[in-house]
Amino acid sequence: MRFFDFSSWQGVLTTLVGLAVFTLMGVGIRVLIMQTIQQRRERMNRQINERLKTLISAYRALGGSFTGQLTVDPTHLRDLRNTAQEDGDEAVLPENQTSDRSRRIRDAVEAALSDIILLGTVEHVRLAGQAASDMAAGRPIETAALVVSLRNFIRTALDLGPIPDDISIPFQGPTRGQGSAGRGRGEAANARGAGRAGGGGAGGGGGGGAGMGIGLGVGRSDSDHPG
Repeated sequence: MRFFDFSSWQGVLTTLVGLAVFTLMGVGIRVLIMQTIQQRRERMNRQINERLKTLISAYRALGGSFTGQLTVDPTHLRDLRNTAQEDGDEAVLPENQTSDRSRRIRDAVEAALSDIILLGTVEHVRLAGQAASDMAAGRPIETAALVVSLRNFIRTALDLGPIPDDISIPFQGPTRGQGSAGRGRGEAANARGAGRAGGGGAGGGGGGGAGMGIGLGVGRSDSDHPG
């Protein structure tokens, strides 16, 4: 009790001020510690969310298909060109939709494997590294085992229960995208259509200008109905 002096009003005032300062210091230290812990927790949550987003995207790229060709063709475009030149059939390669789709699937799988090696667990890295080694060696790879491992990890991270054993899920393969050549032809056709529409509009403007020299009513009619 030697720190508390209640013998005079000056002593009471000094004691109260000391208690207030001590309380404020304690509250400030507590708030600072809580903010530090909260910021660290938010940073960890952001990292976990980004990791889950990346692994979910990799899961969709590696296991978005249940039918068709479920293996990844490791052939590069340069290999296809070399094969076409050796066979003397160079004109077939640009129109080969299957080869272009296989090449795009391989590129997507390569990107997904790279993300998994960066952010996956030890088991994910082991499976992805084996798949990347097989792809680099020119051997077709299957992604079913890696997809199952990713699926189990993602469901556990999201607090989802495991898939029951009585539910049968077929093997999954890489997602098949739409042909880029088909999209290119569609965009070219749209561009040509827009060009023809623009030409028609220019013709309509010319007709309107000529009509104005003859009469206002005729000019409006030609402008509304070009050609």
